[in-house]
Amino acid sequence: MTSPLPEPEPGLLLRLTGALQSWGLHSHFNERDTASFPTRSGVIGMLASALGRRRDQPIDDLTALRLTVRIDRPGVLLRDLHTVGGGLPGKATVTTAEGKKRPGDTGTLLTHRYYLADAAFTVALTLPQATAEDRSLLDHCANALRTPRWPLHLGRRSCPPEGPVLLGQSDDALHHLIHLPLAARPAENRGAEPRPGPVEFLADRPMTFLPAPPQALSETHEDGTHASGQVNDQPVSYHPSQRAYRARPLHRRTLLLPHAQFAGLGTHQLIALGRYLDTRLHTTEGSRR
Repeated sequence: MTSPLPEPEPGLLLRLTGALQSWGLHSHFNERDTASFPTRSGVIGMLASALGRRRDQPIDDLTALRLTVRIDRPGVLLRDLHTVGGGLPGKATVTTAEGKKRPGDTGTLLTHRYYLADAAFTVALTLPQATAEDRSLLDHCANALRTPRWPLHLGRRSCPPEGPVLLGQSDDALHHLIHLPLAARPAENRGAEPRPGPVEFLADRPMTFLPAPPQALSETHEDGTHASGQVNDQPVSYHPSQRAYRARPLHRRTLLLPHAQFAGLGTHQLIALGRYLDTRLHTTEGSRR
């Protein structure tokens, strides 16, 4: 007997893709890392930027949003080497923690910065059992993403998004997260019949809420019931002198999505995405066909 699908959740659908992305998790001083996926702190910070909120303003309403990420393309890890302070007069070199200037041959610092190159993610930000106030917040965030107060970036300011970030707003955002065309090529298939391909989803809660059709379920991959680990990316405050984050669970689930849903790269994927948005997201809201 097939289990009933979870209740629909209203939310926003985002497209996070660009030449470079960098979602820092453990960055300190000269080592600037990136997670392999968009972090809660990075995505919520992007919303706060779109809304024009200063870093010292509260974000409690935004942290109530639930984050689910679909990995269309994981990208390639890129390390960039920077030098800081070299070739400058002594008074213009890097300042130490004691407020002094670094002397002589110690004035040049090396920094390593990591990026995801050519990665693509589709994201759902949802509010389960949304009240009228919750829906008003979603409307406000959607409008802000369409016309952001401050520039949007994919983790770091040097990483602008490719095209508009907001795909749309839906009363059943997770259904569309599963069915939107993928920004990826299908796997090579030597058989006569095209086979579905594995696609990984990440979330901040057990993934029983994901309305996965029976044909997408896989017994050989993680089902997202139990956390695969923790990440320290739940923002508490973005205040420059009081930044604070909490750990939260990371759940992973793999679904087998149809061969035809892998829409390829470039214009092929954009055409498929535009067709889906015009014919399904905007005209069949709430449908789970």
